[in-house]
Amino acid sequence: MPEENDMPSRPVGRTGKPELSPENDERVQIYFLPNLLTAGNLACGFFALTWIFKYERALGFEPILIAIRLILAAFACDFLDGRLARLAKKESQFGREFDSLADIVSFGVAPAFLVYRIVLYQFERSGWVIAAMYLICGGIRLARFNVLSMRPEAHKGREFIGFPIPSAAAVVVSVAMFMMWMVGKGHELGPSRYALAGLMVLLSILMVSNVRYPTFKYIDWTPARSVAAFAFAAVMGLLLVSQFEVTLAALFVAYLLYGLVRPWVSKRWRREIESDESDDDEGDTIDG
Repeated sequence: MPEENDMPSRPVGRTGKPELSPENDERVQIYFLPNLLTAGNLACGFFALTWIFKYERALGFEPILIAIRLILAAFACDFLDGRLARLAKKESQFGREFDSLADIVSFGVAPAFLVYRIVLYQFERSGWVIAAMYLICGGIRLARFNVLSMRPEAHKGREFIGFPIPSAAAVVVSVAMFMMWMVGKGHELGPSRYALAGLMVLLSILMVSNVRYPTFKYIDWTPARSVAAFAFAAVMGLLLVSQFEVTLAALFVAYLLYGLVRPWVSKRWRREIESDESDDDEGDTIDG
């Protein structure tokens, strides 16, 4: 029989059971509400795929429109889960990994397949290549984010390096919804319907690029704003109610273009637009 001193030592708690150190603890911390929203994001992506499968060109765009609404709902869930986790200080590695898995379905697979079904199928092999390129670049973007977010300074980042995949999906589906709205109004799209293919290529490049975009993750709604900023917000709210398809596409495309022209925008205007930023934080960047 081994002597007592030969037994491996483990900390013992008040109940007499060995206590696990944080490094050896196999339990995973799951914060309920943020991860419930992430689950909603993933579910919306799956339901969107089921509606895309139901689409038949002869029967109209209704299944595609439902899929677009579901992808936008996934975007809303993704927008809220991270902010809720930061507000409650409940961020975790599990939440980050779960969020990335949900994002690749809702903002990678679903938009790529949607655009293939309505436009890219006409390009035979190149259509598959464009859709696959978008999905692969989105996956690389998420993997790079997970690696860089482990760095100690990552939580302070107020800039995205590269275009975030949720916003890329929002650009794709909002532009697609705008085009369908145009068709519903009796307009002929003609060759312009192929713009979605070029947009997918551009987004693929921007997702893995070093172009920087403001995160808008730390907006403080309490400070005083200029009259122009308040008027802009009020007008955007009214336009979203009255001309939803047009305004939504315009907002997401504007965010896409803003990152490209941002280096030439004056610091004064950048502070006005990116009201959550401060001079002290201009150097903080994350990849997400």
